[in-house]
Amino acid sequence: MTGAAAENPRQTLGRAAEGAACRHLEARGMTVVTRNYRALRGELDIICRDGDDWVFVEVKARTSEAFGGAAYSVPPAKRRQVAKVARHYLMTRGMLGRVGCRFDVVLVDAGRRPYEVTHIPDAFPDDPA
Repeated sequence: MTGAAAENPRQTLGRAAEGAACRHLEARGMTVVTRNYRALRGELDIICRDGDDWVFVEVKARTSEAFGGAAYSVPPAKRRQVAKVARHYLMTRGMLGRVGCRFDVVLVDAGRRPYEVTHIPDAFPDDPA
């Protein structure tokens, strides 16, 4: 049997949330460059441009507010991982230290129809702490 494995419900939700996040960012004038960039045992959900700045976006989806909702799901370890993969992305393209960048979080409330999207620009610094 060949072909991709079927998605589980969590993967389906993640893909739908990333799509909603991309539409939201593009509606605000940002240009989506790539989705699901993988390197260094980590992943960047969305990489986009906002003018001259490169923006690395972590998308968090929830179907309920149990356990604090999406806003509480980007702990310090995840922030460090996102920053590490972002530095790798910029370094391999000769842009590290030459372009502005920031880290945004897009929260998607998938328990609502249509999805409710909240964009938090510059949500966390590139801080190794």
